[in-house]
Amino acid sequence: MTHEDAGHYAEKHKGAVVDEKIAARVREKASGDSLSCGAAHVIAGELGVVPAEVGKTMDLLEIRIEKCQLGLFGYGEKKRIVTPAKAVTPALEKAIRGGLVAGRLPCKAAWDLADRFSMKKLDLANACEKLGIKINSCQIGSF
Repeated sequence: MTHEDAGHYAEKHKGAVVDEKIAARVREKASGDSLSCGAAHVIAGELGVVPAEVGKTMDLLEIRIEKCQLGLFGYGEKKRIVTPAKAVTPALEKAIRGGLVAGRLPCKAAWDLADRFSMKKLDLANACEKLGIKINSCQIGSF
């Protein structure tokens, strides 16, 4: 959801009930009204749930996600820190293009490629930026 949706995140989960086990961990790790992408993924791993469940809980608690590990949002006034890579190897480009779904690279596929190529998630996003490829389907549900 966009910054215009702030304070209304729960609306996309009409009728959903807060999972108190997840909510307790989110509240514990949140800094005010926000929680980093990295912390959300840590919570998911600790509790054995998918990141989307943590994201839904965050929405229901009106806690926003910040500091996307791909650099796409949540960095204050700059909003995003992703920048085009100087170059993209042919092997990486082929792998990125091979992971596209409807012309975009899902967040999970971007993470998997970063692991496969032993690179930082931000560097993978920078490669996508250089290639003009958008990343979508946030694992936490932001975009």
